[in-house]
Amino acid sequence: MPGHTFPGRHGSNPFSDAPSAPQSGTETLPTRPINQVVEEEEEGDAVASPTTGTFPSTTKTTGTTTDPFGTDGTSDSSGPPSSFKPSSDGFPSNYGMGRRTSVSAESMNPTDSASDKWTPPFYKKTDEQLARLRAAIGAHTLFRALDDEQSRMIIGALVEKPIPAKNIKVISQGDQGDYFFIVESGSFDIYIHPSGSLQPGPSGLGTKVATITVGGTFGELALMYGAPRNATVISATNDCVLWALDRVTFRRILMDYTFTRRRMYEKFLAEVPLLSSLNDYERSKIADALESCKYAAGSTIIKEGDAGEAFYLLEDGEASAYKKDLDEPVKNYRKGDYFGELALLNKAPRAASVVCDTDVKVATLGKDGFQRLLGPVEGIMRRERYVGVESVDPLTRE
Repeated sequence: MPGHTFPGRHGSNPFSDAPSAPQSGTETLPTRPINQVVEEEEEGDAVASPTTGTFPSTTKTTGTTTDPFGTDGTSDSSGPPSSFKPSSDGFPSNYGMGRRTSVSAESMNPTDSASDKWTPPFYKKTDEQLARLRAAIGAHTLFRALDDEQSRMIIGALVEKPIPAKNIKVISQGDQGDYFFIVESGSFDIYIHPSGSLQPGPSGLGTKVATITVGGTFGELALMYGAPRNATVISATNDCVLWALDRVTFRRILMDYTFTRRRMYEKFLAEVPLLSSLNDYERSKIADALESCKYAAGSTIIKEGDAGEAFYLLEDGEASAYKKDLDEPVKNYRKGDYFGELALLNKAPRAASVVCDTDVKVATLGKDGFQRLLGPVEGIMRRERYVGVESVDPLTRE
């Protein structure tokens, strides 16, 4: 999976009218199994239910500001403290209610989701809020390939979390992650301690490594990998607002999507003659590397005369291949069809254009990506002679 990115860092702002390019952070985590379970180690600590609309406040006798996590907003020897209030409504029985927890096998098998009755939470939002959230979600690598229904579920499950004061700790390095966050307003500072967890004392936060601004996101890595938080995030301004997505919804939607997409891609790839000699492992590596793109009806996916630089799988919709001076298409493509696979062998000019008959979603893989994963295609082809290329790929010049 890609490393952590902060698309809202230092002014990148999909919530504003001024566009700016997202910047990638350097934070990464090793790949770990996504089927994880949470076992409590500290039963006294608790988290808020993602179905709770806002964080309840708790007034303390010491401290100047009450934060939405139930603690004062002032710093102490351990940094700004925070804890969520317990509410198990809507959680599976094995949901992690401990603030610091260990991780072991969680029952989140994507194959079970079709038969259960799980539904994501939903929180009503204004049209203005929906527009801002779509912009933030659309700019994030994790969500970019989701279909419209899955994107609607993600946005609907986001719940607003006001952070009223500066120096309120939202997440702590070393803790279990239960939420993914989008910044609606304000800014947040990111700290990393070399020990891997928040420490006591004035320097316990570690080194400030980034600032996340409006439209930025944080918290996805701990949810994706079932690993402890690898940074501490603290509000840098007053009157901040976050949108939070709970771990169950985050992983359920993304896992279901990833599992379904991989199965579909592997099935498609098994039917491509050029790739027929690949083993299951090699095919799965390619399936994970495919990138989804969407085209509107009437759009041109491939233009006649252009160099062939990518291979395409048609995930949804219909398209047709046309040659110049011919009114009728030379080939029609529907869901499950593929085209341009010989681009993995060379970059010869395309002999036809492919135009979308409907809105289309395709998965693409370039020759460079293929070689990076499996080496030269010519070497793969030596296992089994590839013949009849003209009939298979009309986009390659004869």
